[in-house]
Amino acid sequence: MSLITSDRFSLIIGLGKTGFACAQYLAQQGQRFQVADSRQTPPYLTQLQQQCPNIIIHLGEFEAALCVAASEIILSPGVSRQEPALRAAIAAGVTIRSDIDVFAQVARKAGVPIVAITGSNAKSTVTSLVGQMAAEANVNVAVGGNLGDPAVSLLDDAVELYVMELSSFQLESTTALGADVACVLNVSPDHMDRYPNLMAYHQAKHRVFQACKSAVVNADDALTNPLVADTVKQTRFSLNDPDVGQFGLRQHHGEAWLCQGLKTLLPVAEMAMVGRHNVANALAALALGQAVDLPMASMLATLRLFTGLRHRCERVAERGQVGYVNDSKGTNVGATVAALDGLAGTIDGKIILIAGGVGKGADFSDLVAPLVQCAREVILMGQDGGLIAETLGQQVPNFIVDDMAQAVALAQTHAIAGDLVLLSPACASFDAYSGFEARGDDFTQLVQAL
Repeated sequence: MSLITSDRFSLIIGLGKTGFACAQYLAQQGQRFQVADSRQTPPYLTQLQQQCPNIIIHLGEFEAALCVAASEIILSPGVSRQEPALRAAIAAGVTIRSDIDVFAQVARKAGVPIVAITGSNAKSTVTSLVGQMAAEANVNVAVGGNLGDPAVSLLDDAVELYVMELSSFQLESTTALGADVACVLNVSPDHMDRYPNLMAYHQAKHRVFQACKSAVVNADDALTNPLVADTVKQTRFSLNDPDVGQFGLRQHHGEAWLCQGLKTLLPVAEMAMVGRHNVANALAALALGQAVDLPMASMLATLRLFTGLRHRCERVAERGQVGYVNDSKGTNVGATVAALDGLAGTIDGKIILIAGGVGKGADFSDLVAPLVQCAREVILMGQDGGLIAETLGQQVPNFIVDDMAQAVALAQTHAIAGDLVLLSPACASFDAYSGFEARGDDFTQLVQAL
């Protein structure tokens, strides 16, 4: 391939939802760009050809010469920086950016505050919750990023606050975020098929703190502690008694309350969300909202109404005094452990866990201790169901089935009054479903048909 290197252009790599949004944005700005995708028919190819008929689109294996010729590369999160063509571009000094970088540059120039939220688990719940808190306070808020709409598609002069969920994949190529408040909610192993070790994953997550003005820290998880300047204000949340000015949980008149320091805010019993893990999510949201001056009254009102997200510890039905909960969004071990810990104390019986799928290189050993404590049995399916069974061994009764229909039927047969059947797979879904939503919908429909 022959390119005139002086004729520079931005190169968008990946034509999924994020890449298409970036292409639309650059086209609106009148910026020269090209697009590359390793697939012959990427999802948004037709739309881009219709909207930008003159844009050059490269399909098939990424070419190093193309990447090196670009003035910058805007990299979609689904594409690894370890691609050989990208490694060549990095070695040649080409700037690799994420869509989050493009978004943040514009948002900061406009002076609009950014709340940046990441973590192995609960980031969608906390992002949505903070967004609802802002809306309750009549703030014109835009919520998105890794959740919902891509960041650049949210840019609008009318927006007064951006609340962004960010994945480690997005943060890998984010170099200038500068959020008004940033948070790593928790860190547990995930995406070990992309990262060589937990430290590399941890480092990607912590890029959320780049040039942030303030940080929210999970005092119960040392891996969330940021390495930031002493001038950056840090607010901590914990499921234990809080220090002065920090957010936590304490007993007051015989019941658990959300608190800030010694000030009681809301009885846990008045929250619409259930489970101990959601108490932590509420405390994180309060700390984040306060950092951008959301009124406490609006935030507490939201906690009384916000029931959580679909497919995230979503109560589906009760059949024969047995509860059924859809936590299909529990796609890693840490998420499933959080669901088990959060729900075990809310029932009289035991949990029957339905798990399995694509483990993404995970170590499933962290499931053993909580399952020994709270599970009646584990029903396993999917590509790595057998690997989970090997990990559990004889410590927890477990059964392997072929599909979700068999899993639900077996769970109904084995459950007794007071039990909870929990779909929290600790795995991705793409061995059998189009996404965690389709998996959760399958479970829900089967349960409702019981």
